[in-house]
Amino acid sequence: MAFRDFLPWRRPSEADPDAPADMMRPSSAGAPGGGAEEEVLPRLSWTVRVVIVAIIVAALIAIWIANALLTDRFVETTRDRAQLRQSLYAGAILSELQRNSVVPLLLSRDPTLIQALNARDFSTSSQRLISYVDEIGAASIRLLDMDGRIVAATDREQLGEVHRNAPFFTEAQNTTDTVFTIYPNETGAYEASFSRVVQDGPRQLGVLQVQVNLAQFESRWRGTTAAVAVTDAGGNVILSTEPRWRGLTLDAALDSISVPSALQRALASAGAFGIDDVDGRFYQGAAVIQLETRVPFRGWRLVSFTSYDSVRERVNGVLALIIMGFALLLALGFYLLNRRTTLRSLLAQRESNQLRRLNERLGREIAERKRVEEELQETEQSLAQSSKLAALGEMSAAVSHELNQPLAAMKTYLAGAKLLLQRRRSDEALSSFQRIDDLIDRMGAITRQLKSYARKGGDAFQPVDVREALSAALTLMEPQLRQERVHLSQIVPEEPVMVLADRLRLEQVVINLVRNALDAMGDVDDPELDILLTAGEEVVLAVRDTGHGIDAPEQLFEPFYTTKKPGEGVGLGLAISSGIVNDLGGRLTARNAHQGGAVFEVRLPPLNRTLDAAE
Repeated sequence: MAFRDFLPWRRPSEADPDAPADMMRPSSAGAPGGGAEEEVLPRLSWTVRVVIVAIIVAALIAIWIANALLTDRFVETTRDRAQLRQSLYAGAILSELQRNSVVPLLLSRDPTLIQALNARDFSTSSQRLISYVDEIGAASIRLLDMDGRIVAATDREQLGEVHRNAPFFTEAQNTTDTVFTIYPNETGAYEASFSRVVQDGPRQLGVLQVQVNLAQFESRWRGTTAAVAVTDAGGNVILSTEPRWRGLTLDAALDSISVPSALQRALASAGAFGIDDVDGRFYQGAAVIQLETRVPFRGWRLVSFTSYDSVRERVNGVLALIIMGFALLLALGFYLLNRRTTLRSLLAQRESNQLRRLNERLGREIAERKRVEEELQETEQSLAQSSKLAALGEMSAAVSHELNQPLAAMKTYLAGAKLLLQRRRSDEALSSFQRIDDLIDRMGAITRQLKSYARKGGDAFQPVDVREALSAALTLMEPQLRQERVHLSQIVPEEPVMVLADRLRLEQVVINLVRNALDAMGDVDDPELDILLTAGEEVVLAVRDTGHGIDAPEQLFEPFYTTKKPGEGVGLGLAISSGIVNDLGGRLTARNAHQGGAVFEVRLPPLNRTLDAAE
């Protein structure tokens, strides 16, 4: 729309054909010679001109200021979202590596695999590894003998391959710890694995390798608008949404990208109407934000490149609204000056068309923004669900272990009730039945933890008197204490000892410690159990037995570590108890007593100190 279309006058050749003839008739007044005709055009007054110029100047100032403020704000928002996305990516990588790192430790102690290596019979080993890989989610699991030959694998096509000189095999033989290796394959993609030597006593039998599925992260990242790369401690790219970058340093990878033209560089940072903090990085011809975060694993770093295009589009949308506002203001001024009905209707129609097109464009931009936000929410929900499923998997083993104790107590109470009924002591038998009913309620409460175990640990915390939790736990263990003829000694304060905890889980810790003490004193002639509760800077609950002590304190809290005979325990009690105490903000320690036996100490922060820290 030309500027002259808004003026309240037109040249005779441009006037409406339907306009009255006197509006288009040229004036001959004052013409030289009296017969020459010339156009006499009405002029705008100086006041109107000043108002128009003032509106234009105000519009330019408003656009300038709004562009600067909105650009800074939207750039910061885009940067914050990119940093949040980086944190999620780094957490997912670390979680995958940690989840796979414990698998070689557990499988290297599998008696079935050790027996297969000793007997050189691997007929069922591959199927056993396949059952493990389905539960763990690893890329693959392979078992090699001391000659470097694959004797069992989840991928049966690899059976018989020899990797005698492979780094994961040679490094695992030189240490008793789990070894991490990463190397490129024939396609250029990097393969990562954890390996550990399998031993039968001091004798090495083979090497167990668990490969980590890192390629899944590249597939997920390609669905986003940002370019992502992970570098190792040496600065080489090992994971990237751009396959060309693998094996190169980040600077070399960026140099391989085609350089944008000088015009593109100038437009990307053109004064106040561009992005002021462009750092000279360009990806696919567009200016990008380069962010870097640390992956807490072997010096890895995660780098992402987020485009500024979305910032420019959002700023332009707001600037369009400002321009439209001033345009409407000018149109309104010209409309008031315009005295012609035809021009008035035409102006209104043109303004309506402009507004409709602008609204359609804004609607498309809003829909696109909503779609991106929904994708981000779906990604966050999938990561949260993965964490919950992992927690529930651990809880399934814990529940089966914890239910054995109430079942054993119920069996004892039932035997006692049967004997009391035979002796016609029904009142005492009813008391046993009441205790059985309490144990059933407790078993139900334990199983209900499966529904809430994936939630944040502090949801069910409340002030708890440690004395009451200790009393409830010892009441549950009373039949076993009486049956084992254990001399129990308790020293507890007279005043309440308050902590912020989940009472049910705290009772489980006490029951596990007492149960382990009874098992340790199974062959002792005069078993004694001492329980000491003190309150000060920390709340300390100490449990001492007169057993044979602890042989390997450094392995005591590892999952599946046990000194009991097969069938008597799976080695989860102390590992679960240590995890519960850590969730409560404390720590569980163990040592040998000077007089013999073992001492387990539960150290928790007192209630007033916990509340002060929360405040």
